[in-house]
Amino acid sequence: MKNPADNLEFLQVILNSIADGVFTIDNEMRITSFNQAAEKITGIPASKAIGKKCSEIFHSDLCENGCALQRTFQTGEAAIDVPVHIINNRGKKTPISVSTSILKDKSGQVLGAVETFRDLSTIEQLQKEIKKSYTFEDIVSKSPLIHKIFQILPDVAESDSTVLIQGPSGSGKELFARAIHNLSLRKHKPYVVVNCGALPETLFESELFGYKKGAFTDAKRDKPGKITLAEGGTLFLDEVEALPFKTQVKLLRLLQEWEYEPIGGTRTLKANIRVVAATNKQLQNLIVEGKFRDDLFFRLAVVKFDLPPLKERREDIPYLVEHFIAKFNAKRSKNIIGVSPEVMNILLKHNYLGNVRELENIIEYAFVVCRGKIIEVQHLPQEFSAKASFQEIAATHIKQVTEEIEIQEIQQALRKYYGHQGKAAKELGIDRSTLWRKAKKFNIDVRSFKKVF
Repeated sequence: MKNPADNLEFLQVILNSIADGVFTIDNEMRITSFNQAAEKITGIPASKAIGKKCSEIFHSDLCENGCALQRTFQTGEAAIDVPVHIINNRGKKTPISVSTSILKDKSGQVLGAVETFRDLSTIEQLQKEIKKSYTFEDIVSKSPLIHKIFQILPDVAESDSTVLIQGPSGSGKELFARAIHNLSLRKHKPYVVVNCGALPETLFESELFGYKKGAFTDAKRDKPGKITLAEGGTLFLDEVEALPFKTQVKLLRLLQEWEYEPIGGTRTLKANIRVVAATNKQLQNLIVEGKFRDDLFFRLAVVKFDLPPLKERREDIPYLVEHFIAKFNAKRSKNIIGVSPEVMNILLKHNYLGNVRELENIIEYAFVVCRGKIIEVQHLPQEFSAKASFQEIAATHIKQVTEEIEIQEIQQALRKYYGHQGKAAKELGIDRSTLWRKAKKFNIDVRSFKKVF
C-alpha cells in the first residue's frame, strides 16, 4: 500500500509543472499549498505564504469586496477567468485572471477551495502596444482616412493656426478639437466651448464678447465673455454654421486683428486665443445660399479636416466597441468581456445615422440590461433585436426553400437515370460521394428509383 505522503509529493510535482499559479485554502481562508508558478508571479516563497490568509499575500483589488474565493464558498459556484490586479512583493501592480472551485472529500464535506491564476502582464502589454497603433488621445480609429489626420495633428496643434473640423453629427469633432488643444502649447490654459447652435441670436454676442455694466437694462455688472474666459487657451466654436450673420462680421474681425469689444465697451481688447471651429454642414453650400460669409469661411479654414461618417470606416467598429466596453466597465464597475459574434455582425452592418455617438449609446444601453459577461442580441435596443429576429426568420426560410429545390433536383436526376448514382451525379455536376452524402442528409431512398424489370 502506498504511503499517503508519497501521494502528496507526487501531487506537488504535478502542481509545480503547471505554468499557472495554483494555491489551496482551508475553510478559514488560510493557504495550505502554493505551487512554484504562484511563487514566481507573486514573488513570495511558499514557505512564507502557507498558513497566511490569501488576502495577506495577494493584496488584490477584490480582496475587500467581491473576493472570488469567498463568493465560491458562499454560493458553491466556480468562478472562471475573473480579471483582477494583485500587488506583488516588489509593490508592482500585476494583472491576473483567477478561477476558483470548492474542494470536497468523498462524503461531500467542504475541505476548502482551490484557486488558479494566470499572469496577464505580457498580454496586457501587448494589448497596449496594439492599442497605440489605433488610438490617438481619446480618438479610436484604424481607418486610413483618420490616420492621415493623426499624422499631421501634432504639427497642426503646435502651429496655433485656426482649424475648421467638418463632419456629420456624432463623428467625433469634439474629440479632435480637444486633441488639438491638448497637443498645443496652450494645453495648460483654458479650453472654452461655445455651442453656437444652442444660443438664441439675441444672446449670442453677449455670451461670446461679454458686456459692460449698463450696456442694457439687465446689465447690473460687467460680465466677461467666452473670448475673455479663453484667454491664453483655446476657444472651440461648435456648430459654427449657426452663427448669426451680424455676429459673423465681429468674429471675422477677431480672426483678422485678434481684437474685440464687449457690448457697451469703449475700449478695444486684445485676444490671445486659438480658435477651433466645427460644423456638420458644408459651409461652401451655405455661402452659395448667402447664409455664411465666404471671407469668414477662409479665415476659419486655414487648416480643414473632413471627418468621414462611421459607415465609411466600418473597420473601426470592433475597436470602438472594445473602447466603449472598457469605458463603461470602469464607469459602472462591471466586468463585461465583449459582444457575441451575432451582435458584432449586427453592429458591423448597421448604418449609424448618429455615427460614433450612436454606437456608444448602443453599448451603454446594453450595459444597463446585460447581467452576464457577454452582450447578446437581446441586450441591444429593441429595434436591433427585432431586426435580428426578422433576419433569422428570413435566413431560415431561405435555407428551407433552397433545400427543397436541391431535393427536387436530386430526385429528378435519379429518376432520369433510374437510380444510377454515377450518371445522376454527373448530371448534377457533383461527385458521386457528394450525391451519396446529400441523399443521406435529405433521407432520399436511392433504391426506390431503380428500374424493376
